[in-house]
Amino acid sequence: MRSLLLSRSSLEELNIKMADIIEAVERGFRLKGEGKVSVPAKIGIHPRKDCFIHAMPCYIGGEVDASGIKWVAGYPSNQEKGLPYISGIMCLNESDTGLVKAIMDASWITAYRTGAASAVCAKYLGDPDSKVIAVIGLGVQGRMNLMALMEVFKEVRQVRVYDVMPSQTKRYVEDMSSLYEGCEFVACDNPKETVTGADIVVTCTPIVEDPKRYVRAECLKEDVLAIAVDYDSSFCAPVMAEADVFVCDDSGQYLWTQEQGVYFQDGYPTKDKIYADMGELCAGLKSHVRKGRRGAVLMGIASHDVMTAQLAYEKALDKGIGQWIEI
Repeated sequence: MRSLLLSRSSLEELNIKMADIIEAVERGFRLKGEGKVSVPAKIGIHPRKDCFIHAMPCYIGGEVDASGIKWVAGYPSNQEKGLPYISGIMCLNESDTGLVKAIMDASWITAYRTGAASAVCAKYLGDPDSKVIAVIGLGVQGRMNLMALMEVFKEVRQVRVYDVMPSQTKRYVEDMSSLYEGCEFVACDNPKETVTGADIVVTCTPIVEDPKRYVRAECLKEDVLAIAVDYDSSFCAPVMAEADVFVCDDSGQYLWTQEQGVYFQDGYPTKDKIYADMGELCAGLKSHVRKGRRGAVLMGIASHDVMTAQLAYEKALDKGIGQWIEI
């Protein structure tokens, strides 16, 4: 059996635009809202403290008809070793036969699809005239989330940033300011300074089991979109629990994770406080909300991975990129 192998360098060679990935992720959300997606809650193992290796399967029906699974690891301790925080493989299967049609690097897919999901969320819940974005956690996701948000919000004039490592902040400002020359980049000394006055706040810190939440509700402006890409590691519970609306990417997965007793504890919203998940918003089952405090927890769901991987697979076939291997 032959399968297409796409390394990270091959995926980068495809030159897929962030806008195309945002469109693919949004389409996956819509199909999920229409009941055409099977995406069980991610299961995993935890070989070391604050480390995970998750299995994320998904089938997307409708006009897409794509199946796959991501086997992804997240090790915060790798950063001190000069190794990537996120690593793994993505596998696409033929929906008709179950045969493996492609294997590809999962870190590239995870980076892009996670940023894209935040952009979709902000498209439905953000103020189109947003001028100030705050980013906390300036690693790969801090970069990808900003890149994705800038695809949606064309009036941004200031980006406020913070990371516990000053060297990370310096690199981020140097690199990202060169991409967005019309924006002022402000390196902040603490989270409070970072989020003050921001229209959109996104946190991209490592996911940990015992978080020291430090972004407090009273530091945020009244009309703000607060997006957590790092589970409950940064936003204090009242930010989400007392928001005018609270959304998540997948209510079933959010509640299942909460029931396990590790994440989204100590005051985080329960079932009765969920306004909608992103599938409902993208399918038009719930209305957009653009005023007041809008809280969003985006855990990352496998539909993003399958949609992004399918897009990469089709582009690779079209461009003749990748290596065919026997497995």
